[in-house]
This record gives sequence, structure tokens and C-alpha cells, in this order.
Amino acid sequence: MAETKKQEKDYSKEADVIIPQAKSLAGAGKKNDAIDKLLVIEKQSRNAADPATTTRVLSAIINILYASKDYEGLNNQIATLSKKHGQLKEPIKAMVEEAAGWLDHLKTEAGEDRWLDLLQTLQSVTEGKVHLETPRARLTLILSKWHENLFHTDTTYTPKPTTAISSPSPISPRDSLIAASDLLSELQVETYSSMERREKTEFILEQMRLLVTAVASLDGDAEWLKVRVGGRKVPEIFLTEEGNEELKFKYYDLMIQHALHSSSYLDAAKYYYKLWETPSVKADEQEKGKATLENIICFIVLAEHSNEQSDMLHRLYINPALAKLDLHYNLAKCFVTRELMRWPGIETIYGPSLRVTPIFGTSSEGDKRWNDLHSRVIEHNIRVIAQYYTRIRLPRLTALLDLTPRETEETLSRLVVSGSVYAQIDRPAGIVSFRGRKSAEDVMNEWSNDVQKLMTLVEKSWMGMNAALASRAK
Repeated sequence: MAETKKQEKDYSKEADVIIPQAKSLAGAGKKNDAIDKLLVIEKQSRNAADPATTTRVLSAIINILYASKDYEGLNNQIATLSKKHGQLKEPIKAMVEEAAGWLDHLKTEAGEDRWLDLLQTLQSVTEGKVHLETPRARLTLILSKWHENLFHTDTTYTPKPTTAISSPSPISPRDSLIAASDLLSELQVETYSSMERREKTEFILEQMRLLVTAVASLDGDAEWLKVRVGGRKVPEIFLTEEGNEELKFKYYDLMIQHALHSSSYLDAAKYYYKLWETPSVKADEQEKGKATLENIICFIVLAEHSNEQSDMLHRLYINPALAKLDLHYNLAKCFVTRELMRWPGIETIYGPSLRVTPIFGTSSEGDKRWNDLHSRVIEHNIRVIAQYYTRIRLPRLTALLDLTPRETEETLSRLVVSGSVYAQIDRPAGIVSFRGRKSAEDVMNEWSNDVQKLMTLVEKSWMGMNAALASRAK
């Protein structure tokens, strides 16, 4: 594509004469003569760097071909005109956008094959051209949806042979879904300066949705990382702006699916909390707001203990909205209060209600989360015991946790490795010690504090003795 140069001459007057003449010739059945006449003025306006006139001429050429239903000639002219020496950017962009506007009508009027030929022609024209990156992205989205539709309709597609001796292999529905995902994933729309922010976000969300669909349908895990990367491209602050509520729901729904795939319960709770902060959701206390808050509580108690998890749980616990949900309020209270929870009791009280929810249902994922809840209860109990005991016998600890000795050791070891508690197990003696080792600095600090307390007592005693002596002297 030639560099931008200064316009040398205005051919608008010549175009005003030639374009109507060409249309008249085309109407009389002399389509080729009309195209030849227009190509003459096209060359003159292109060489003179007259973008306005060139745009009008290119539009007239493709309109004549489209009106005469010469779809093969239309594709050839679009490809040829875009490769002309010194061709201007604005006319090519206008021609591509105008032709793209015919796709829906062409699919109905001439069939899917003609539609696909024009779509692929426009894609080849826009390939590798920065000024056509936005039209190309839109065309790619259309092609991607077509491939996805082949997958959903379980249709096998056989491409047209490119040569007389070639015989393309049929594309299976599974390959169509992979092609749909790959087509969109190749687009780096976040770098497109000519695309509106909302349209960029919609493209990225569509990329993420197709990746999730491909993973769910093809039982593959390789695309989940791309979903996470795509999520980082979406500015969350933009989703909070007015008019972007639908995009916000789509984004966090996809991110929740990603979090649950990797059992990142804390992330899932945070994503649900973002949804709950949406005014329309928070106002619907009987349906959306209630369901979202229940999900937040379930996933925050499922998350492993950390400073962030503890802080979020305590903030939710004092939220007045949670007090309206008796079951989930009491469940959060169990984890906030520094008291032991007996798993048989938790299972009896909360099991009948929680096990019928989608989170803890009877599926394999629901069973896994129920087992994870059991683990969180045990871990909470160990932290409580570590606060009240410095040493405890292993049989007593096993009885308090309602576990076998082996399960007790495994759980305690996992918490020690994660840094949640400090513990040492003396197996021969059957004693667990929660007293942590003190560093030299801690020992010196304690000694300094003890000495300071001792000197304070000495000073008080000395002052008392002086006061007693003074009263006797009187």
C-alpha cells in the first residue's frame, strides 16, 4: 500500500459524469463496458491521490457487479482493486465495509457458498493491513460464529477445491469448534486503536466464551490458561460503568467457571461478590441478590484459610444483608467463632439444605466440594485447638476432630506445611505440641520484658517501704 501523498487533482466532476453513464450501460446489459469505463477514472483518481473520487468509483464498480449478481466477478474485482499500485487506504476500507454489509442478504439470496466466498475474499483483502484491522476482526467474528454453528448442528463441511486436482478433507464438527476458537484467539483486539472500548471488550469476552465452550465440549484443559489471560485483558473498572452491566455479568460468569475448574474457591467468592455489588442484583433480595450472597458464603468457607479469606469472611459476617439468611449466617458464624465444630453435627444441620444446591449437589464436583467443606471444618478445629492448647495427646486430638489417627496426622501435617499452625508430633509419646520454637530475638525480648516487670515491682516495693518508714518516723 502506497504512503499517503498530497492530492494532485480533483476528479469529482469527471466522476459525476462517468458514474451515471456506467450505471446506464450496466442497466442496458453492458456490464463489462461499464466496468471498463469506471476503471479508467479509478486509475486517474488513484494516481492523483483523490480519495473521495476513488471511493465513489470503487463503490460504483462493486455495486454494479452485486446488482447484476456476478458474484465471482465481484470477488475478483475486490481482490484486484485492493492490490492496485498506489491504492489509497480510505477507498479500500470503505469498499470492504460496504461489501461486508451485503453478507447477510447474500447468504439468503445466493446461498451459503457464495456468502462464504465473499467473506473469505474480504478476509484475504484485510489480512496484514493495520488500517483494516477492525473490519477484519468483525469479519473473523462472523466466520467464527459460522464454524461454531457447524459444531452445534453436527454438520460436516467440505471446502471447495482450490485447484482441479486438489481434494480437501472434510471438516468435522469437532474441528469446526476448534477452528472457531482459534480464529478469534488469533486476534489481539486489545491493541487495536481504531476499535471502540466496548467492542474490544465484547470481542475478548467472545474469545473467552469460545475457549470455555471448546474445553467443555472437547474435554481438554489446554485452553483454560488462555481464558485466564483473556480475563486480564478486560479492565474491570470499565465493567462498572453505566450501560455495561450485561458485559459485567458475562465476564464474571466466565471467570467463575475458570475459578471453579481449578477449585480456586476464594477467587470464585470474590467474583460472586463483584456481581453482588451490582445495584440491580443487590436490590433483588429475593432472587438474584439472595442466590449470589449464598454462593459467596459457600465459596468463602470452602476457601483455604488465609488473611484475605479471613478478612472477607468477617466483613461478610457483619453485613446486615447476611443476617437475613439464617442458614448461611449460622454457617459463617461457625467459622468466625473460635469454637470447635463437630462434623457430624454440621452434616446433620446443614447437609439436607446444602446438598441439594448446585454447589454441593450429588455430582462428582458436588461430592468433592462437600469433602472440601469437611476439610475446612477440620482445619478450623485444629486452629482453635492450637489457640487453647500448648500440648495435647494424639488420641484426644483425634477424638475432638472425629478422625482416625492417620487422617489426623495427614491434616495436621498439611496445615503445618501451609504455615497455618505450628505443631510437632511426638509419636512414641503420642503427644502433639503447638508451642512454636522461639528465635534468639524472641528469647531476648521476653527476658527484657521480664526484667522490666521485675524492676517495676522492685521500684513499687521500695516506694512502699519508704512510705512505711516515713509514717513511723512521725
